[in-house]
Amino acid sequence: MSIPILKYSLSTQNQRVNSFEYLAGEEQPKIYTTENLPSAYEMDEIIWAAYRQIFSEHQILSNTRQIFLESQLRFNQIKIRDFIRSLLLSDTFRFLNFDINNNYRFVEICIQRALGRDVYNEREKIALSIVIASKGLASLVDFILDSEEYMNNFGDNIVPYQRRRIITQRNKGEIPFNLKTPRFDKSILGPQTSPQIMWSGAIRKFRPQELSPKAGDPALFLNMVNNI
Repeated sequence: MSIPILKYSLSTQNQRVNSFEYLAGEEQPKIYTTENLPSAYEMDEIIWAAYRQIFSEHQILSNTRQIFLESQLRFNQIKIRDFIRSLLLSDTFRFLNFDINNNYRFVEICIQRALGRDVYNEREKIALSIVIASKGLASLVDFILDSEEYMNNFGDNIVPYQRRRIITQRNKGEIPFNLKTPRFDKSILGPQTSPQIMWSGAIRKFRPQELSPKAGDPALFLNMVNNI
């Protein structure tokens, strides 16, 4: 008999309050969606946005790509929600996030990247950790992506994003979730290569315009990670 999910109250956070910001700016998220029959270039942007949201920029590697799923998404055989679900259940995501963290930290990562917000409180973190412990990782992903909150905000065709980064009485919003310091396992916490050597190696391997794929063509990024 499975354990029912623990009840928890919903805290008042920015994403639960109607927005009053009407002017576009860097704090306003860009919506990536397949609802309007995107072009090939726009589909590249959508796929890149999905990888950036789920894996964060510091986790995107050549083995992160899911070529078959990308093809299915391009030909409208699956929805963005299906693509997001498959990324969350991929071996790479599990290795980079689940295997090296406890259940509480993993719940935080999934909520931030799939629902675009922080966990409400410790009770939500504990409740969803129990889902992992009793039913497994796939059940947690299904619980999040099939939730009313996810469907109301993103539905089947919108890439998740960090919702409402504007904070009351602050000049700037929160740090984006995908820029926060990652947590690594013990094998990576030892002596690292000199930053100067790493940087010079990057210069030799990539052309200058390729060192910052976010600022350039998303298709350029997808080609770049294939060559790593």
